[in-house]
Amino acid sequence: MNSLLVAASPAAIPVHCVTKAGLPVVLAGLPLEARRFAEAQGFTAGPGQHVVLPDASGAVAAVLLGVEGADARRRDPFAPGRLAALLPAGDYVLSGEMGDPDLAALGWLLQGYRFERYRKPAPATARLVLPEGMDGEDLLRMAGSVALARDLVNTPANDMGPAEIEAAIRALGDEAGAVVTAIVGDDLIARNFPMIHAVGRASPRAPRLIDLVWGDPAHPKVTLVGKGVAFDTGGLDLKPSAGMLLMKKDMGGAAAAIAAARMIMLAELPVRLRLLVPAVENAVSGSSFRPGDVLLSRKGLSVEIGNTDAEGRLILADALALADEEAPELLIDYATLTGAARTALGPELPPFYTHDDGLASEIMRLGQAVNDPVWRMPLWSPYERMLDSRIADLNHVSGGSFAGSVTAALFLNRFVEKTDSYAHFDIYAWNPSPKPGRPEGGECQAARLTYALVRQLYPLG
Repeated sequence: MNSLLVAASPAAIPVHCVTKAGLPVVLAGLPLEARRFAEAQGFTAGPGQHVVLPDASGAVAAVLLGVEGADARRRDPFAPGRLAALLPAGDYVLSGEMGDPDLAALGWLLQGYRFERYRKPAPATARLVLPEGMDGEDLLRMAGSVALARDLVNTPANDMGPAEIEAAIRALGDEAGAVVTAIVGDDLIARNFPMIHAVGRASPRAPRLIDLVWGDPAHPKVTLVGKGVAFDTGGLDLKPSAGMLLMKKDMGGAAAAIAAARMIMLAELPVRLRLLVPAVENAVSGSSFRPGDVLLSRKGLSVEIGNTDAEGRLILADALALADEEAPELLIDYATLTGAARTALGPELPPFYTHDDGLASEIMRLGQAVNDPVWRMPLWSPYERMLDSRIADLNHVSGGSFAGSVTAALFLNRFVEKTDSYAHFDIYAWNPSPKPGRPEGGECQAARLTYALVRQLYPLG
């Protein structure tokens, strides 16, 4: 088990999760000295409030944590996890009104994440005793996969280019026993991935399409596609400097797809999994693709370039066309695709798009159940006219400022014809501010709900 989770501990310190309504009962059960100490500290069980109670020797005897009531609309299932970064080193066990014990424990593990590539490791931290009857291996599988995705997103682009994304996927292939191949540089032209090549050719770091395959070929086909733009300058439609500050996270879709694939493979779910990551750097040079260029896609559709800063949908289109050729039972893509999605729903609630109403219903339900929330947005076909081009089959951006996330999804949908169950997630991949279980920085969105979905559709045994 990792350093934040222990199977058992005879000296574990109890953490009492308590609501305001339940506080009198909890206080009544404490020794007089502890009750007076809590009262002296002004503990009222406000959500997020906590107090460390000492014993007679001054050591930590117990912890009280205020949480929302079960009927509170704002209740966060990860709320108990915030203590992982606040308590002194030691072993702790959760009790009381924590809500879902599995999510409380997962929140603890996710809260303990720290990106340490460029600094000294953190000192010893508060460890959680695995609650009785809980699947610790599954908790660690999810937490480890989220940590991997966060590490990939947090790593700056000088150390996380297309080749490094490929290396991360190859390392995952070694871990899970998968086969990994890559089509690199000009071979993309020879193998008919012209839009991936066009977007990445301006960079000295060669573009590539990374292809991981795992599982029994006789099992149902599940394919995940992730946008792997290692850094996005905007191309010739250059971003302002402020717009580039977080562009190391533009491969957050690839990171989410990698995390979901890791969970599925390490759980040994009975699927034939394919992971496709087009990895590029959208740079500026004499070989940059230009506004007004017309590119021929893998699918054969000609695409007029309306803005070189909308490069992600171009590389995804070629990858989705490849994925769709074998008509998987389930096809999902993840991409940090549009600012319009953030304008509509903010950084914490990614929109998703699908024509499959049954799939949409399960995605919404499971997102809430595992605290990996998303929100369905419409593939509104009348807006397809916004992608009309006078000289090509379609433009890859709309002609105006409206419905940017919807039109991006409609563009991608043009490259998926054979697959009935297809969903597109327009994620942000970043926490602008810390919240329980979600430290500030790179974030893994929609991967855990994908794992829950695949596990539900294709259960073990």
